[in-house]
Amino acid sequence: MRPGFATKASFTSQGRTLVKLPSVRQVAQRRRWAVVAGIVALAMASAAVGMLDRPHRDAVGQPHTGPFSYFPSE
Repeated sequence: MRPGFATKASFTSQGRTLVKLPSVRQVAQRRRWAVVAGIVALAMASAAVGMLDRPHRDAVGQPHTGPFSYFPSE
């Protein structure tokens, strides 16, 4: 059998047919795109969780900060 081809069972009277397999470059490119898509999906999911987790500034209001606001007594 020729390299790059696989037999596929068919129900025709001609017997088995040859099906072209993807090349090594096509498989590597498909794998690369899958990794990039996974990274983008993970980034979008973490951005969505970050937006939901962050408190809204309008509802809380701006905290009063002054030169001595880091002292717990004031």
